[in-house]
Amino acid sequence: MIQRSPEIEAIVRRWTTLIRSHKVADLPHYLSQSDALVYIGSADGELWRGQLVRDGLADHLSEVPDFIEEDIEIEAYEHGEAGWATYQSHYTFLGTGSRGTHRVTFVFVLERGSWKMVQHHISQADSNRDKLGIEHTAFQRLIAAAQAGSHRFGTGGLATIMFTDIVDSSAQAEAMGDTEWVRLLDAHFRRIETIVTGHGGTLVKSLGDGTMSSFQSATGAARAARAIRAATGSPDATLALRIGLHTGEVVENRGDFFGTVVNKAARIAAAAGPGEILVSDALHQMVSSDAGCRFSAPVPLRLKGFEGEHAVYRLEADG
Repeated sequence: MIQRSPEIEAIVRRWTTLIRSHKVADLPHYLSQSDALVYIGSADGELWRGQLVRDGLADHLSEVPDFIEEDIEIEAYEHGEAGWATYQSHYTFLGTGSRGTHRVTFVFVLERGSWKMVQHHISQADSNRDKLGIEHTAFQRLIAAAQAGSHRFGTGGLATIMFTDIVDSSAQAEAMGDTEWVRLLDAHFRRIETIVTGHGGTLVKSLGDGTMSSFQSATGAARAARAIRAATGSPDATLALRIGLHTGEVVENRGDFFGTVVNKAARIAAAAGPGEILVSDALHQMVSSDAGCRFSAPVPLRLKGFEGEHAVYRLEADG
């Protein structure tokens, strides 16, 4: 049975953190001892196998200049003794200001009870017109048709989307170690799913150390967000969350959700501070006055990928 793998997610997160922090000497410990080990880079000639990868990868990656990453997304799965993961981020090299999209796939195998990387493949998001001389349009046409209602891409309707994200998760994972961090993360996801389900919602997926949930009721979503904050915001709590919510028309397919509503909810969550819940103006207008929710005055906010300023509200704590 294929299932999500918080353990592999944590390993991928640690791997990328080591590269960003230039602690590449530890990277060979993550590699398989199999001759099938392969590393595929994005430049011509960057395809190496076996012992050559184990001997040279740390030095190769030590040459990477200082950079920062945003919008990190990790999805990891396992099935028996095999596992795999995808990693995507937007990067900026500090020395040159060069920006772009970084995409990576990983394949893992179990060796003596530990996940070891047997394939590592980096893919740069170059334009198909630059690379192939054409533009692929099949998926764009499919999405456009779905949005126009002319293709049964999925079901649509009004929904509230909620994103949660752990603040400073990379530093916490490094301090705790992979095993303890995975246990904490797994318990955290189970707690969120229980709260979301209890308020009439669905946990759609986990994104690295964050979550995405959907609700038919804006009021139920707001109450769930407060309950999640209360469950993780005690004085002795290990995790600090940022939470964002937005309500609007979505497209659903196979249990996942698409559209600008999803993107806007993610941007609102990214703008929240530790322990803060930010909601859109649309959600604020839909929450009933007797729901027991208190909101701040509107705060104008610029959201990446959206034009102009958008009014958001802080959902205040109880009491």
